[in-house]
Amino acid sequence: MSEEISEKNKIDVIVVGAGPAGVSAAITIARGGKKVVLVERGSFAGSKNMYGGVIYSHAAKEIFPNFEDNAPIERFVASHNYVLLSENSSTIISYENYEQEKNAFVAIRAKWDKWCVEEAMKEGVYYAPETLVKELILKDGKVVGITTDIEDYYADIVIIADGVNSLLAKQLRLRENIKPKNVALGVKEVIKLPAEIINNRFGLTNEKGAAYELVGGPLEGLFGLGFIYTNKDSVSIGLGVSLEDLKNKKIKPYELLEKLKSHPAIAKFIEDGELLEYSAHLIPEGGYNCIPKLYTDGAMIVGDAAMLVNNVHFEGTNFAMISGKFAGETALEALENNDFSSNMLCLYKKKLTNSFILKDLKTYKDVISVLSSRTDSFLNYYPSKVNEFFGIFTTADGQEKRAKFVKFTKDFFRKRSLAELFKDAIAGIKLVFGILK
Repeated sequence: MSEEISEKNKIDVIVVGAGPAGVSAAITIARGGKKVVLVERGSFAGSKNMYGGVIYSHAAKEIFPNFEDNAPIERFVASHNYVLLSENSSTIISYENYEQEKNAFVAIRAKWDKWCVEEAMKEGVYYAPETLVKELILKDGKVVGITTDIEDYYADIVIIADGVNSLLAKQLRLRENIKPKNVALGVKEVIKLPAEIINNRFGLTNEKGAAYELVGGPLEGLFGLGFIYTNKDSVSIGLGVSLEDLKNKKIKPYELLEKLKSHPAIAKFIEDGELLEYSAHLIPEGGYNCIPKLYTDGAMIVGDAAMLVNNVHFEGTNFAMISGKFAGETALEALENNDFSSNMLCLYKKKLTNSFILKDLKTYKDVISVLSSRTDSFLNYYPSKVNEFFGIFTTADGQEKRAKFVKFTKDFFRKRSLAELFKDAIAGIKLVFGILK
């Protein structure tokens, strides 16, 4: 490369990927007065993004302090529901906090991501959609730019936000290929329904929303969960299942979704709805134990590319936004000191370590492995027994209830050996002590 070309195409920072992590990094850098290019291979931000969760207001406000004024919010989540499914029954635990009704909100990523980029551009971020990054440019072992399908571009720092299957992180050998047990495949449908019907079916008022997490039912015996979220005039319904389970048991995820939609507890919510969208996406499942090295000379990794997802709490978007912010702050300090080495960029890891992100991931570092080892117990057998118990408790049919409960107890221990119960108890103790230690 000639020095002339290098200087012509040189900028302070290049961010690869215009999802929540990438745009948060880019806007932080632009606000610091530095030049930043946000590169996106999709035709527009959000065109290829899919998620099944909510966005947490605290993270959104850190990046966009006044987002409530004009952001494309579907509904603020006022009702959180946890549903245990059996074949023909369900138990729902519902939680509402009337003082924190705006703690989280649902957004359509195609709209939300596009709005975020538009806001970033207003603050000086240069946006380059439909740009495929083929590889990183290395010089003396340091990242110095990117090779795109058009030409090469150079920067003092490259922030990698290219998603769960990050090819750029693999190029740097900061992470290995994802193992099936450390990733889930999420599938989702968006079903159109009038707002009035959504409010009636979910017991909502005005623009308040509801979130449902689903255990069991069609997912019995699988390491996976389902979800439902209410939008303004549509409902998002889907599930995420371990890629290892799908592979080993040769199950098609869309067939599981159809079974979930037909369950009596779920079908009533989407009856007569019109299918608007079907999508699928890989979700990081490994947690703390699978986080790659987060920085190297000239580069940092953020969001899903860094495996920063807390699956216990369905948190990923907020981790992405805050990790992007931390990377942006680190880039600003590196630029001020004209030092782009690992010794400087390790500040990014320190910021993550001192934040809720790595603290929470460390707290839950063993949860996924323990649950996956006892999937049949915690995601199948016990949810079904809860429904069986309430079936007895709520039924009046002229038969003595004591006899029913005695039979229920005998069946419980007959169908679950003492050895299995002991293993479940040990797993439960590991989870509790692992979280509290």
